[in-house]
Amino acid sequence: MARTNIRATRIKPQVSELLTLRVRRTERISPHFIRVTLGEGDIGRFTPMGYDQWFRLFIPAPGKPLPRLPDRLTMLSYAKYLTISKEDRPALRNYTVRAYRSAEQEIDVDFVVHEPKPGAAPGPAIAWAGACRAGDQVAILDEGVSFNPPADTEHVLLVADESALPAVAGILASLPDDTTGRALVEVPSAEDVQDLRVPSAVEVTWVVRGDPHAVPGRAVLAAAERIPPPDGPVFGWVAGEQALPTAMRRHWITSGLPKSASCSAATGGQSADDDDLRSCPAAPGPAADLRWSVLQVAWCAA
Repeated sequence: MARTNIRATRIKPQVSELLTLRVRRTERISPHFIRVTLGEGDIGRFTPMGYDQWFRLFIPAPGKPLPRLPDRLTMLSYAKYLTISKEDRPALRNYTVRAYRSAEQEIDVDFVVHEPKPGAAPGPAIAWAGACRAGDQVAILDEGVSFNPPADTEHVLLVADESALPAVAGILASLPDDTTGRALVEVPSAEDVQDLRVPSAVEVTWVVRGDPHAVPGRAVLAAAERIPPPDGPVFGWVAGEQALPTAMRRHWITSGLPKSASCSAATGGQSADDDDLRSCPAAPGPAADLRWSVLQVAWCAA
């Protein structure tokens, strides 16, 4: 199987610049999701790209204003970011655009709330999402779209845990109306199931984990493994805790994935101090660890 880094296939924005936005409102939309709506400020310069568009989110340190930040994130600018004192340094995380509304000039960002470990404090991102108020300031750097199937793709297979639900929602809403396929999404509870805009010929299956102590991704992996291997051209996309894309790729290979299939993969996500936070699909880069992955595979009939 030909394997590449997803950086080589992702679609970058024409202009990547630091945008300062403000919180418009927040809502606890379900037991495990907080939605923060951002707008005002530089929102007029934000260019929506649909699908799994993601961005770097700079969250001010508690009680501190945003310091001067880079217009683009490179290893050099990230090193300069690290020179900001810990007391003043904004938290840096990766997130997906859950929805963009042009008329209102605002974007929704969904934060996943996991059961905290005993004695553990929430990470800075989820703590901010739960406490922010209208008018609070943040900054974002658009990083573009990772979901990039071949032009002739007609059938898709999407597999994700709750950390990638915002990306799945964006992908489904952006697919052509004549797309066929399946999407399997794992969520912690039945109350976390969301209404999605979906092409009529794409079937969405919600896999409710139920057990708060179960490892995210295992239930949807088991459900995906029960699906017979496709016998025609398919674009497969898997995102979630790193074990999920790794196991799904292994299953596809043992199920007869052609060696000629092209595969692209990336790892990214939250910093190590965010045990309660699962962020969104992101290419490798600063402030990313090895616990969150996205895998894309395109293959034809054997």
